[in-house]
Amino acid sequence: MPPPTSVLLPTVTWAPACEEVAAQLAPEDELLVLCDTADDPVAGREDLPENVDVVLAGEPERCSGKANAIAAGMEAAEHDRIAWTDDDFHHPPDWLATLHADYERHGPVSELPVFVGRDPLARLLEPLYAVGGTLGVYLGDQAWAGAVLFERGDLDEATFLADLRRTVSDDGVLSEHVDVTPLRRTRRVEVGGTIRRTLERHVRFTKIVHRHDPGGHVWGALVTLATFVACLLVPLYAAVGLTALVAGVYAAFGIRRWTVVIAYPAALAAIPFGVYAHVRRTFVWGGRRYRWRGKYDVEVVDD
Repeated sequence: MPPPTSVLLPTVTWAPACEEVAAQLAPEDELLVLCDTADDPVAGREDLPENVDVVLAGEPERCSGKANAIAAGMEAAEHDRIAWTDDDFHHPPDWLATLHADYERHGPVSELPVFVGRDPLARLLEPLYAVGGTLGVYLGDQAWAGAVLFERGDLDEATFLADLRRTVSDDGVLSEHVDVTPLRRTRRVEVGGTIRRTLERHVRFTKIVHRHDPGGHVWGALVTLATFVACLLVPLYAAVGLTALVAGVYAAFGIRRWTVVIAYPAALAAIPFGVYAHVRRTFVWGGRRYRWRGKYDVEVVDD
């Protein structure tokens, strides 16, 4: 039997994921639903399942709302084994049990996201999400906060929480504090919904890579630029090569999406959208606007 576990799930509403995870808890486990304030809809819910509590994190001051919520959840959690998850994907009945089994084999583990677009721009960028957000996380031994399991003894918790409360990316900080083994097991996460939301998300993700892996970010930018030039100079060869590359990534991670055929236009879009992300000084996430000057220099901007 796995040890008692605290599952942290940031959300402001009682999403289907809450029910899915609550149904998987052992008698000694707990699910902490993390929201901001008592004004959030989930804070007023009275018919909570057994072993489920709502934690009010408060308003963030020098970090993102997500990082602030996770930090509050870590402090409120009763157990040493911790799982983080999100409310934007389906958790099958064996989700938590499988993570426990994986931890016994590998130590701290993380699943992988497959980002599926809900608007035209997000769908156009799906090949980039697959290469950067799925393959890149896997090859880079990065944690994905949507499905990660570790124990307090796997990190210096005091330092970790201090860093978490002065930055934007919760999984970016976790990856720097815990040696995580990414599993080649994916979860489908729908993203976007409007062009504006997709643009804001692209800015945030670009800045996360820039802040947490500046060397890799420069290398990735050079590869992207070289690919862009090849697309202009030898479009036929570039289209065939890029489609084959993305098809290989899709096959390796079990992604079945028609967007494999738009790898070429996605590569052409990478440069202008990358420039846009770098030019932007602020971005919106979860209803708040942030100015991220440095890895540990975050301002929550009043609109």
